[in-house]
Amino acid sequence: MTSDNQQKLFNFKDATAYTVSLILAGIFLFLAFRGVDFNSLLEIIGSSDLLWIAIFIAFQMTAHYFRAVRWKVIFASLNPDVSTYKLFVSVISGYGFNNLIPRFGEVARAMFASKFSGISASSMVGTVVVERVLDIILFALAVLLAGFIYKGDLYESFGWLKTTLYIGTAGFVFLIIFLYLLIRFKEKFTSLIISIVSRFSEGFAHRLGEVFGKLTSGFGTLTGAKNYALVVFHSIMIMVFYGLSNYAGFYIIDMSSVKGLDLSAAWVVMSVSSIGVMIPTPGGIGSFHTICKSVLVSLYGVTPELGLAYATVRQWFANCS
Repeated sequence: MTSDNQQKLFNFKDATAYTVSLILAGIFLFLAFRGVDFNSLLEIIGSSDLLWIAIFIAFQMTAHYFRAVRWKVIFASLNPDVSTYKLFVSVISGYGFNNLIPRFGEVARAMFASKFSGISASSMVGTVVVERVLDIILFALAVLLAGFIYKGDLYESFGWLKTTLYIGTAGFVFLIIFLYLLIRFKEKFTSLIISIVSRFSEGFAHRLGEVFGKLTSGFGTLTGAKNYALVVFHSIMIMVFYGLSNYAGFYIIDMSSVKGLDLSAAWVVMSVSSIGVMIPTPGGIGSFHTICKSVLVSLYGVTPELGLAYATVRQWFANCS
C-alpha cells in the first residue's frame, strides 16, 4: 500500500512539474510572438542558408564532443577506458530527453553512461551533478564577460540583469565556499548541515544527504592537477564552440549586414540568452526565444521579426543537434 501511494505521489509530482513547465513555455511563447508579423517571420526563416546550418551543427557537435571528453576526465579514476564515442552518444541522448522533460536529460545520460561503462548509476549521477555545477560557474562567468565586451551599457537595457548578476555572484561565492567545505571536511560538514536541517524536516534532511553524497562522490572521482587542468581546458573549448555556433546563427538567416553583429555580439547574445535555457521549459522553448529576441532588439536594433527568427532557427537546430 505504501509503495503504491509513493508511486502515485511521484507520478503526480512529476506530472505537475511537467504541466507547469508547459504553462511557462506557453506564456513565454506568447510574449515572444506578441506583435510579430508572422508572415515576415516565416519568410525570414524560409531563407535560411543550408551551408551555414551545417556549420552551426558542426560547431554544436564539437562543443558536445568536448563535453563528452570533459565528462570522461571527471570520472577517469572510476573507469578510464570508457569509449568517448559512447559518452558522446550519452550526452546527445540527454539533450534529446531534455527537449521532452526539463532536467530529465541529466538522469537519462547518466543511465546510458552507466550501461556503457559498467559504473554504478549513482556514481554517474554524481559526475553529472559536478558537470551541472561547472556549467553554472561557466555561464555566470560568461555573463560577467559579456558585460565587459559589450560596447554600451548592458545593464541599462536589462535592469533585471544587474540584479540577477548580484544574486548570481553572491550565489557563486557561496557555492565555491560550500563546495570547498564539503570536499575538504566531507563527513563533519555533511553531518553538521544535516543535523541542523533535520530539526525542521527529516525528509528534506534525508534528500539533502543524498545530494551531498552525489556531490562528494562526483568530485571525488576528479583527482590530480593534470585532470583539473584538462577540465578547465575542455570547459573553455565548450564555451568557445557555443559562441562560434551562435555566431554562425547570424549567417543562417543573413544577419551579417546588421551593424555590430560580430563575434563579441554572438557571445553577448549567447550569455544573456542562456538564462532562458535555465528556466525549466522543455528544451528552453519560449523562455529562450523571449530573452534572445529581446537581446537582439534592445542591444543591436534588429527588428522583432529578425530577432525572433534568429532565436527560433538557432534553438531549433541546437535542440536537433
